[in-house]
Amino acid sequence: MLIHALCKYYDILAKAGKVLPDGYSSVKVSYAVALTEDGQIDEIQDIQREEMVRAGKKTKLRKFPSELIMPKRTEKPGIDANIAEHRPLYLFGLNFEDGKLTPEDRTGKAKKSHEAFVEANLRFTEGMESPLVRAYRKFLLSWKPEEQRENPWLLGLGKDYGKSGFAFCLAGAPGQYLHQEPEFKARWDEKSAEDGESGSCAQCAVTGEIEPIARIHNKIRGVYGGLATGSVLIGFNNESENSYGNEQSYNSNISEKAMEKYTEALNYLLRDNRHKALLDDMTIVFWAMNESENEEELFMRMLMGEEQNGSDQMEEVLRELLRRAGEARISEDRLLADIKIDPQVEFYMVGLKPNSSRLSVKFVIRKRYADVFWNIARFQKELQITKKPRLVSFSRISRELVSPKSQNDKASPALLSRLFETIIYGGKLPAALLETMVRRVRTDSGEEKLNPVRAGVIKAYLNREDQKEGLKVALDKSNENVGYLCGRLFAVLERLQQEASGGNLNRTIKDAYFASASARPALAFPKLIRLAQNHLNKVKYPVFYNKLMGEIMEGIPGEFPETLSLKDQGRFIVGYYQQYQSFFEKSEKTEEE
Repeated sequence: MLIHALCKYYDILAKAGKVLPDGYSSVKVSYAVALTEDGQIDEIQDIQREEMVRAGKKTKLRKFPSELIMPKRTEKPGIDANIAEHRPLYLFGLNFEDGKLTPEDRTGKAKKSHEAFVEANLRFTEGMESPLVRAYRKFLLSWKPEEQRENPWLLGLGKDYGKSGFAFCLAGAPGQYLHQEPEFKARWDEKSAEDGESGSCAQCAVTGEIEPIARIHNKIRGVYGGLATGSVLIGFNNESENSYGNEQSYNSNISEKAMEKYTEALNYLLRDNRHKALLDDMTIVFWAMNESENEEELFMRMLMGEEQNGSDQMEEVLRELLRRAGEARISEDRLLADIKIDPQVEFYMVGLKPNSSRLSVKFVIRKRYADVFWNIARFQKELQITKKPRLVSFSRISRELVSPKSQNDKASPALLSRLFETIIYGGKLPAALLETMVRRVRTDSGEEKLNPVRAGVIKAYLNREDQKEGLKVALDKSNENVGYLCGRLFAVLERLQQEASGGNLNRTIKDAYFASASARPALAFPKLIRLAQNHLNKVKYPVFYNKLMGEIMEGIPGEFPETLSLKDQGRFIVGYYQQYQSFFEKSEKTEEE
């Protein structure tokens, strides 16, 4: 399904002119080598683009390599030169070590790489007559790495030498590169077409046509944690993986044409931040099966959130969705009119993680865009814990699942994947979500202990678990659940303590008793209520607190429960949070007037 979907998306991109033509690839190039007519280096030009980027609270000017469309790069392991090579080791045959240029290394790789480059490019450019190609051939014939140890242009690049890409042009003609020369390009197109016709033919598992089968699949770049040179999605390296005498990727029966399509489409998605997001160490790629790209960005911003970059547009979309959340679902006509998307379009999401030199596919999701968008909006609605709508990102939820004091802990990948899938498809949230979030609230300390995200996640879980639960967005005085009432009472006792002390407390009953009160109320509350009697004598409006405590305790049948179940502990947390927040809400009435 994934390969077929990527091939289909490639056709959409090709129609819109958004993908590379056959036989070409995008190369990051930082410098242009300007050659004289006799093949000598006249200068090395910096062709990097400059861009203002945010670094913390400040913005800085940074340089990024230019992306040039060059003849397709080799994907073979070992020493294998490209036509119109861009890698410095091949071009110059020199290593940069300790501030010095040297052609020697332990394995002789620099010498072998340069020789392979010279041989391949001399053979390819034979008979070409353009001035730039003639200068290029003279460079190939005259450049001697052992004589260029003190080359000022290369030494001037410093550490950038080894990690930069290069292109060739003529001195005095910047921006007119070797690979763009008409006769150079025409010969490459001819060679590329001939190479594509070679290979073993069989029925392609994707297209169903009898076509040459790809022996080695192109590498995928841009997955977090993957190799800098790229990783393959499909690859067979061991003899145990061979079947019926087929070796390498002949086992997969994917044609060269389909292989080129799916790899180019996936690399296109991974190059564009609008089509990918990072969840811990998993890269999530997403796309809709149409030419417009606005809806994918809108969708992912709602799911993953952009708290630091601002999301006024998404906040407005969320408010509109919540205003209409009483409907069983958003009508497709309104969805199309309000958010400018096609509700029928297919939407795909893929989770990728590196696994040695290959990529591991953690999940593939395919749904109608309208269904996906509504499920996201529904989840955002369930997360709301205050009257003002607030966008909660998936990344923020994942951070709340671990201790803020931990430097290495990560949320369970299995839990995150299950939660992500549940959000997209709907249904009950994973049970481990409640257990983990309740544990974090009980064991963490300080301001991180309980915040609107943690309380909102617990509320969302409980409401999905039991449709009759009906935990509301703000304080619900009609809720008679004993856990919820105990949480409310604890918030009142804490607020009473704070007011009695004049706000001069370093530590409140929440720091000392929250964990025990939420799990074993009968053990903690009698002592807390006795302490409250002392606090009542020190506040301005003791009647207010007496009345509020009495109203809450009337709803608790008999004595305080010995223990609370995990779900009731979750209700305790929600009740506490909503009651405590209610003290800060503006009201038309004063506390007792």
